[in-house]
Parts: sequence; structure tokens; C-alpha cells
Amino acid sequence: MSPPATTADEVDLLIGRMKTAAAPVREILREIHARYADNDEGKVADYIPELAKADRRRFGITIATVDGQVIDVGDCSQLFTIQSISKPFVYGLALEDHGLEHVLSKVGVEPTGEAFNSIVLDEKSNRPFNPMVNAGAIATADLVAGRDFPERVSRMLAMFGAYCGRPMYIDNSVFMSERLTGHRNRAIGHLMLNFGMVSDRIQDSLELYFQQCSVLVSCRDLAVMGATLAGGGVNPLTKQRAIQQPYVKYLLSVMHSCGMYDYAGEWAFRVGIPSKSGVGGGIVGVVPGQFGIGIYSPPLDAKGNSVRGILACQELSERFGLHAFESGYSGPVLRDLFSPTRST
Repeated sequence: MSPPATTADEVDLLIGRMKTAAAPVREILREIHARYADNDEGKVADYIPELAKADRRRFGITIATVDGQVIDVGDCSQLFTIQSISKPFVYGLALEDHGLEHVLSKVGVEPTGEAFNSIVLDEKSNRPFNPMVNAGAIATADLVAGRDFPERVSRMLAMFGAYCGRPMYIDNSVFMSERLTGHRNRAIGHLMLNFGMVSDRIQDSLELYFQQCSVLVSCRDLAVMGATLAGGGVNPLTKQRAIQQPYVKYLLSVMHSCGMYDYAGEWAFRVGIPSKSGVGGGIVGVVPGQFGIGIYSPPLDAKGNSVRGILACQELSERFGLHAFESGYSGPVLRDLFSPTRST
């Protein structure tokens, strides 16, 4: 026997409860946002000329839960280019196209401690060390399947659209800027071609890599992408599956160990949230089974990570025991503040 249909009044009551339940989370995010909004440390990326145009005052924080609640504070609708945050998601597409073992034969999973754009490969296997450095990301882009280049781009954009729940677009001005200044990435690509780590379509794969880094996202998009991974690969807003569930753990693993450039080890130690940053100023974080975090603030530290983003994530982790290896924590639990049945 089917359950009785939900009436309009019942829906309105549920939405009202969810908004009330989200209120304390919004206040917490406003408090954190206000604490760090005036921090003017860091430098906006300028090695790609178009990135230097970003407004350093922009700052947004979004949390999206696995049941579809989204809390925004600050500049959360501002679009910017995803840059290196694209890397774990394209890695997931490569895993779906080829399976784990084939991808592992082309790209390793070891942290390096080297800068993200280092021209260095594993001396024994000639593989890039992991998919979060540029060499590994280029090798990963080379694995994206398609009959021709336009189909590969379309599949990449469709993949991001499944994570974000909306059509995705490329910022052509940033793409052209990446393309014009991408000589180091071309050198990395040709070095890997020499060792057989990429195919002879490497020129197209480099173009695909430049385009994936130029996809436009917002802080809210990043949080929904994180929530999709937190929920086992299903977008919490559209209920569309973005990635097969068995591969989610591999994305989270490389994000946890390699996702924050050569600050990754200290991030794992201090913050303990699987995350990925980009030189556009974004950070995506994933608290498995609970929610995704999206942060946007363009000024970067010397490692290439958002200064305000790191401070905000550190506070969230410490304040609510979000570290992956937290034990004995007895403070407030952030996910409980979202409960629609919480008393007011």
C-alpha cells in the first residue's frame, strides 16, 4: 500500500523546519566569514594573466549537505575558473572509462612534496606521481575517452554538470591565457610521451587539460560537488549519479593525501578533510557521509592555496571535530545542526 501523498501544507512545514534548522549553521558561517574577511594576506595568481584580474576582496563559504540543504555566506554566486580543483573529478572520469588498474599503470598515487608544476616523474615506473600534480592531471586528461576532441570536451563538461547540477561552460579568455602561457605543461606532456605514459594525441589532451582548468564554477558549485562525493557519488540536488560509487573512495584518498599542493601533508595533519585547492582561489572539501564545503577567496599563500580558505577550513575542522581521524571529540557536531527535527 502506498503511503499517503504529502500535502502542500506538510511540504511548507518541512521547508520551514529545514530553514530554521539551517539558521545556526548560517550564523556560524557568518561568524567565520566575518573573522577572516579583512585578512589581506596572500597574492592573487598572476602567472596566468587572466587570473590576475580577480578581485582579492571576494570571499564566500558554502556548505551543502548530502540531503540537499545548501547554506551560503558571502560571495557564493561569483563565478571563477576551477583550475586544479578539476583534477580529482577528471581522474574519476578516467577511472570510469578505463578501470582502476589501467589508470594506475599511467598515473601513481604517491604524494611528492614537490611543487604542482614540477617536471618530475617516478624514476622506476616513469609515471607521474599522482593525479593532483600537473603531470598526473595531463596524463589523466589523456585517458578521457571520446571518438574525437569535441566529444571528449563534451563528456568532460557533462561530467562537471552532473556534479554541479547545471550546464557548465568554459571561460574562453582564461582558456586562451592558459594556452598561450602553457609551455611548461607542454614540456611535461612531451616528456611523458617520450616514456609512453600518454598517447600520440597529447596535443589534443593538453588542449583538454587547459579547457578543464578553465571551467567556470561558483563557491556553491564546489560545495555541491563536495556533497556529491560525500554522498557516494549522487548529486544531492538532482539525485543524478555523477560517478560510480566504488570509485569515490579513490578520489577522496588522493584528495586527502595530495590535494593541497605541497601543503598536502600538513593539511592532512591539521585539518584532516579530503580537499582540493586551485590557484583561482577555490577549495572544495568533503566530509564523507555528511556534507561538502566550498570556499572562494583569490589571494593565495606561497604554496598556491587560498589564505582565507585555509583559515576557514581549519576553524571548521577544529570547532566541529571534522578531522578524519578525530576521536574522543565531545563538542557540537555540525551535521546535527542541520536536522529538520531539531528543537528551536
